[in-house]
This record gives sequence, structure tokens and C-alpha cells, in this order.
Amino acid sequence: MSGDGAKLQAILDSMYFKEIGNFELVAVISPEKDVYAMKRALNAGVPAYVVDPELFPTMTSHSMAIANKLKDMDIDLVILAGYDRPLGVVPYQFKNRIIGTYPALYPAFADVEGDPCRAALERGVKVSGATAYFADGEGGIGGIILQKAVNVSPDDTAETLRQRIMEEGEWKILSQAVSLYCAGRLAIHGNRIIIK
Repeated sequence: MSGDGAKLQAILDSMYFKEIGNFELVAVISPEKDVYAMKRALNAGVPAYVVDPELFPTMTSHSMAIANKLKDMDIDLVILAGYDRPLGVVPYQFKNRIIGTYPALYPAFADVEGDPCRAALERGVKVSGATAYFADGEGGIGGIILQKAVNVSPDDTAETLRQRIMEEGEWKILSQAVSLYCAGRLAIHGNRIIIK
């Protein structure tokens, strides 16, 4: 977890309004203590933990500390709600149990370095969107769970498009993907995710 925690808030709201059955958010983990996401978690009564990467000699040892923390808490599902650091060993220990979102209709702009929203505007696309996915073994985008299209306006900037994709796309499909997972409705066939 990092940043302002807007995606986390979408999950907290879904939990509060009982929109996700058989779900309890038991912890938030962040590499930084002074991000607003941590305050959101604590305000919602969710324990928040900092695993500071500066305390570890390598990215691998940092990711092992996160994986051990998750295992100690008996976590079933990891939600990447704004966490943007390398996952290291975590995907190996939580295979098909890590859900994240991407601010484009993957695989569109998958090869772009930097901001996919800026790339979408530079290419002149008329529709972009959001993708909810299971993380693959490298922590990247694996099997696609859900996608939601979002129209691109002629006067969009990268920032306005990014905000609209988050509000109209990522917030909704992240909660929906978690709900499908918790309901046991996701079947994995190779790289394909089938909704039962």
C-alpha cells in the first residue's frame, strides 16, 4: 500500500456496506508509514503495518519479510490496492491469490514505460479503461479477471483520464474481482480466468 489509499478506500467502503460476502480486511501493509493509506486503514479499525524497505539489504529480503508477515496472519488473498513496489517472492507463495488493477485495457500499453494514461492520449485512443488481474509469478499482470471500458474525452489530460479510470473503472472492478474470488466463482484455466 502506498499513496493516498483511494483504492484501499474502495475496498473499505465495499467491506463497510457488505458488498463483498465472506470477506474481512484483516491488515494493510505499506513500505511507508506516512502515507494517507495508513491513516485510512487505522480510521477503519484495520491494523496497519509498515515493512520499511530501507531496513533490508535487498529487495528479496524485503519481499520475504512481507511474505512472512502475510503467512503469520494466515492471509488468504493479497490485494494490491496501490502497492507499487516489486513483489519479489510474494507471488510464489500466494500463487493465484494476489489481485491488482491496471489503468488500461490490458494488454493495451503493456509495453509502455511510465504512464499508460499519457500513452493512451498520445495515441489518440477513444476508449481506455481498467483491468483487474491475478498477479503472475513475477508480480506482473497474469490472468485477467475483469475489464471495464472508460471513454476518453477530447479535453482529457493524463491526470483527468487517470482519475476517471480509477473512479469509474479500477475502484469498481477491484471490489468486484475480490467479491468473485471470495464467492469461489473464479476458475483458472492456464492464463484464462473463467467466471462461474
